[in-house]
Amino acid sequence: MRRSLLSSLRAHMGRLVAACLAIVLGVGFGTLALTAHSSASHGIDETIGAQYKGVDAYVYPERESITPATVAKVKALPQVAEVVPIATAYMEASFPGLVRPVSLPIDALQPTTQISSPGTSSGKLPTATNEIALPNKLAAKHNLTLGQSLRITSYNNKSWTVKIVGLIDDKSAFGQGAVATPAMVKIFEPDGYIQGVKIAGKPGTDPQALADSVQAVLPNGVQAFTGKGWIEHEVKNYTNGIDVLGGVFGMFAVIALFVACLVIGNTFTIVIAQRTREMALLRCVGASRRQVFSSVLAEATVVGVIASAIGVVFGVALSALALALSREFDWGMPPVSLHLDLLSIFLPLLLGTVATIAAAVVPARRATKVAPLAALRPDVAPAAASKRGVFRLVLGFLLLAGGGALLGLAATEHQVIVGVAGGVISFLGVLAIGTLLVPALIKVLGALPARAGVPSRIAVANAVRNPKRTAATTAALLIGVTLISLTCVGIASVRKTFDVSMDGQYPVDLTVMTYNEKMPASAAEQLKAIKGITQVVPVHKMVVKSKGEEYSVTGIDQTTAGTVIHNPALVDKLKSGTALVDYSTLHRLQLKEGSKVTIVSGKNKLTVTLQLGLGLDPFNVTSTDLAKLAPTAPIAGYWLASDPKADGSKVIEEVSQSLPSVKELDVSGGLAKRTEYTKIFDVLLAVGIGLLGVSVLIALVGVGNTLSLSVLERTRENALLRAMGLTRRQLRSMLAIESLLMALVAAGLGIALGLAYGWTGTSALMGGQTIDGKVQYAVPVGLLVAIAAIAAVAGLLASVLPARRAAKVAPAGALATE
Repeated sequence: MRRSLLSSLRAHMGRLVAACLAIVLGVGFGTLALTAHSSASHGIDETIGAQYKGVDAYVYPERESITPATVAKVKALPQVAEVVPIATAYMEASFPGLVRPVSLPIDALQPTTQISSPGTSSGKLPTATNEIALPNKLAAKHNLTLGQSLRITSYNNKSWTVKIVGLIDDKSAFGQGAVATPAMVKIFEPDGYIQGVKIAGKPGTDPQALADSVQAVLPNGVQAFTGKGWIEHEVKNYTNGIDVLGGVFGMFAVIALFVACLVIGNTFTIVIAQRTREMALLRCVGASRRQVFSSVLAEATVVGVIASAIGVVFGVALSALALALSREFDWGMPPVSLHLDLLSIFLPLLLGTVATIAAAVVPARRATKVAPLAALRPDVAPAAASKRGVFRLVLGFLLLAGGGALLGLAATEHQVIVGVAGGVISFLGVLAIGTLLVPALIKVLGALPARAGVPSRIAVANAVRNPKRTAATTAALLIGVTLISLTCVGIASVRKTFDVSMDGQYPVDLTVMTYNEKMPASAAEQLKAIKGITQVVPVHKMVVKSKGEEYSVTGIDQTTAGTVIHNPALVDKLKSGTALVDYSTLHRLQLKEGSKVTIVSGKNKLTVTLQLGLGLDPFNVTSTDLAKLAPTAPIAGYWLASDPKADGSKVIEEVSQSLPSVKELDVSGGLAKRTEYTKIFDVLLAVGIGLLGVSVLIALVGVGNTLSLSVLERTRENALLRAMGLTRRQLRSMLAIESLLMALVAAGLGIALGLAYGWTGTSALMGGQTIDGKVQYAVPVGLLVAIAAIAAVAGLLASVLPARRAAKVAPAGALATE
């Protein structure tokens, strides 16, 4: 059997290429996910560990602050060799070219011998009270060099001029701030608190024993860790996101491997069906069923091991490329080098091999059940129905109904786990009834092209001739399209829900205010000239007193308010005789929504009805009503609207540095948070589509493989069609239409399922997160049309090579083929 196995591999390797490619992609993707995750985790371990080199114990204030007396008690312990308290002054720095200072944390640089301290890329560390060292990246951003002076300002408007004497090497540091001497940090912030204490033990001291001794002298609410324990604590804080991302990558890798299994199983089913006579001949010459079964599994094992090994190499190469790009471009994280471990190498290799063997088990068992003499006779067309087929359909409809009920429950009760279970169960139901559903949809979809001519009619007939094979072929593509559609619909719906929620909490993108100064006459023009700002609306303010308390009343033009307020409900409420207030103002006035209040300013009075207006200023009226109280109320600021496509962080930075004649400018609003989450949604969408695209690629390999093998299977049939007058072009068109129909049915069904799963998933995920419990559903028409178009084009491309191979065969030679 060994010779038979080797000769079989040599003879049929061409037919197994698609299965090999599916394994390579699936295993490669799994290797990429595991390797990237292990590299990122290892990189963070190394980075954080470097910052705590030499630390045997660490003291952290969990619920109580650390006092100098506590530090003195720790120093007095006989096991302690060195103690470094961590103190930071949060200051503002006036960088060259900026209108206003920006925040700058400054750490106290403690003298140490055992515990690591920051290193410099150039210059030296500060030793005098007028010296400072800046992180290298920060200095480069603001074009600062050694020897330059920098103005530092405290929160109470005290200022100092310091000299830059060093640039800190921050290539592998998280959140590295500037450093100064402890005396200077104490001058900067006399009331600063101790954020933690690094402790080095004397030689031979056990870290756990040291931490226990330190804990004994600490007050309640202050925790002592070993140095290693604290690093693990910090790593966990940093890697929670990486672990979640690793889980997401792993899930997509499993999906890709599952799709690969479908392609592999389908490939082996077809290949073994074509080799029925060959296996029957082996049975006739003495091979047992067990030997035939073992030979098929051995063949699958060889294919699985070789293809999985190639996939591992492919995945490692992609990981190295991705990490190299992350080092080349500044993605806001320390550079991470490639780190390989046994899990990221051998687990994908093992899973790929096992998946290949598992996918070949059913075809191998089916091959052994055919009697030798029966197999040597011509094949009989499969029966239209069987007990097993009926049972599968009944089970499929039951799964579909049960899964649909769980999805409905998840949407109404907002239970994500229930929704996931319902989605999996219902999708298994769809796969189970695929032999009935897919051919029916192909007949409906192919009704129109069937009228176009003989090739189209034959293509439709070929597509539905073997329902089981057609359903298996489209199943792999259906999974990919469903998941991509689900991702697009889900993220679009979550984003729309988030946008509506943000419009309720932060209805104005940016507010620019000044309290003790006058706005310049050209302020509106200066703000509107900033790239990304689309609308600028001035607001007037006045202060009134009631019962010893001051209330700031904001007036905005009713006709232009809608251009900067994103919440239409608030715009509708903002009218003459109405004041929009927040909860805090209602509480201070001891009134409720709908109450009337009279505002008095000198001889002027204004009676307004209070309405809730969340996200605006505490007390808002129309500019017409404000003019009745204070005709000369000055412009105190502006409400701004921004372009949704603009870089929000850059817009905020430019607005914060605008209006140079104003000393203190307060910039607030929801743009920063909106931009942050928008970027997250964009990244999730891009990553999700990219990752799921791998499974679609594998599925399309399966479509092409099925067509290639069916061309071989239908060689005599195609030759007969050619002999009866079908041209090569018509033959290629026939196969292209057949592939296109399968791709379009998979795309259409997948998009429909993606809509259902995306909407129910959004309801389950977001229904309990919004203030009013409402969820916004979205249909990303452009993306869904693009998915369908890509699936159609890919289906046509998958038919190119099989069609060319079929068209090259001469009719006379093909008719002689057994």
